[in-house]
Amino acid sequence: MKNLKLLSKNYFLVILFSLFFGFVTNSQEPVDIWEVGEKKPEENTNLIEDEAEKNIPQNTIYEMQSQKKGELSIEETQTLISKETKLVGIYDPAENGLDINMWSNSNGDQILNIFKRIDKLELSRDAVEILDILLLTNAHYPEMNISKEQFLEIKSKWLIKHSNFELIEQYLLNNQIVNEHPKLTKHLADHYLSQSDVKKACEIFSKIKEPIQDLYLSKFNIYCLINNNKRDEAQLLIDLQLELGIADKFFVKKIDYLMGFNTEPAIEVSEKTILDFHLSHRTNPEFKFEPKDTTSKQIWKYLSTSNLLDNIIDIELTDIDKITSIEKATHEGNYTERELFELYKRFQFNINQLLNIKESTKVLSAVETRALIYQGILITTEIENKLQLMNALKNSFKNDGIEKAFNIELKAFLRNIEEDKVPSNFTTFYQNNLEDKETQQVNIKINNKILHQSKLINYLKLEKSKKDPTKDINDFLKKIKKNKKYFFSKKDIILVETFKSDGIKILNKYNDLYEINDSEIPFDIQIFVKSGDMAAALLRIVEVIGQDNLNNIDEDTLYFIISTLNQLNVDPLRNKILFKILPLKV
Repeated sequence: MKNLKLLSKNYFLVILFSLFFGFVTNSQEPVDIWEVGEKKPEENTNLIEDEAEKNIPQNTIYEMQSQKKGELSIEETQTLISKETKLVGIYDPAENGLDINMWSNSNGDQILNIFKRIDKLELSRDAVEILDILLLTNAHYPEMNISKEQFLEIKSKWLIKHSNFELIEQYLLNNQIVNEHPKLTKHLADHYLSQSDVKKACEIFSKIKEPIQDLYLSKFNIYCLINNNKRDEAQLLIDLQLELGIADKFFVKKIDYLMGFNTEPAIEVSEKTILDFHLSHRTNPEFKFEPKDTTSKQIWKYLSTSNLLDNIIDIELTDIDKITSIEKATHEGNYTERELFELYKRFQFNINQLLNIKESTKVLSAVETRALIYQGILITTEIENKLQLMNALKNSFKNDGIEKAFNIELKAFLRNIEEDKVPSNFTTFYQNNLEDKETQQVNIKINNKILHQSKLINYLKLEKSKKDPTKDINDFLKKIKKNKKYFFSKKDIILVETFKSDGIKILNKYNDLYEINDSEIPFDIQIFVKSGDMAAALLRIVEVIGQDNLNNIDEDTLYFIISTLNQLNVDPLRNKILFKILPLKV
């Protein structure tokens, strides 16, 4: 550092700028999983979408991918290079029957409004799966009434809310779009650091191929370089920050200690970011921190994963504020439920309080109330009273916004009660809290007595069937027509209409087996389909599914969902949904 300062300031800055903006932490080439056209030299890989790209027909783009380099003329090659676009995503459009131009006809105002409504919903696993596919499929950005930045912000907000960290990492690093999504990258790095997994957090930065523009991420990168014994590179970057006047004094002080420039422990603690907090911990050999209600979730998680939280047996029962913080931390997964309820067991109540729990709780704090009710559950043998106490304890947690602190223990209590012994007034409570809302059913049973559960569904498997189903479907319909007792359900209609959509010829004599009503499709979705706005139509389907699993949606809604997908010709995505809703699950 001292030697660097001997250089002239101008020469110093020239060297640092060239090193900073040319610096690469890993020699591996960037991965662009859906690059249109022939790959260009590295300096051209970040070109922004050219306006002329809008006029390239879809089939031309696919033809470009399939052509070999030697088959292109010089003129074609030059044209292709000039119109090259980096499509950002994870999924190949063809994988789900989508289109790289699926956002091209979208109105930004409508897209933003739909996302605003979706953001208020707690989406089911099925809805999440479709939205992930829609947002992470390689496609051009929408351009009408929405900027590229606004669209990227939609993606970032969704990925942050859903927090599938493997998906986020794949999206950011495979496409090398860290600078376009600084909030998302920070969310990913902070998550791993909050888990006390410094190695995993720093692996992210070793895979970034472009100069980092965000100041916070740049500091994180400097720390990771030091952590990986690349101190010279780290020093160049910190010196540049100092020269530009953007260096953080707190950060520099911590880095000086880690670099050995200052041997005195840096005992100042900052909760501003999880990186600051981690550095506070790492640079103080005698670090100790007492979290409060206002302490962030990430810091609570860091304290938990770093074994820095107080032991339950050391907690004073008179410190109600401390116990309240532990309850909140349990809700957030930083203390286990077992630890919290062991703490509740330590409270001392007299026999009168335990015999008259409802009355006794009127003069107790919320913490003492929950401890008393919990002890009451443990000693009560009469099933209805036990369930009443469980319900009261669940409501107490819920009222204080910490309902996740009583999930595992509640299920354990309920599993010890046989369902046929549950009083009718507690049946709903019992079922809702004992069962997981989203149970994965994987075993499929063929039932050849019912059309939509028959072997015909095998023709819709994701791999293309080599056999033509025309004869089988018409033979089945012939049997149904002869069977006057057969009820032609909406799911049967869904399957037949799907075959028709795929070009399978259904004989006219079976047209009277059922009636269809396209008016069941919401008017706005019909407009999206007619205008070729595939993305908006799919977004509305996500909104319609909402918090429900597909198996729990009524058949009329399922019909219009599949009918919409048929009209959009997104057969692979449609078939994925059909396999969730048609076969008999066991």
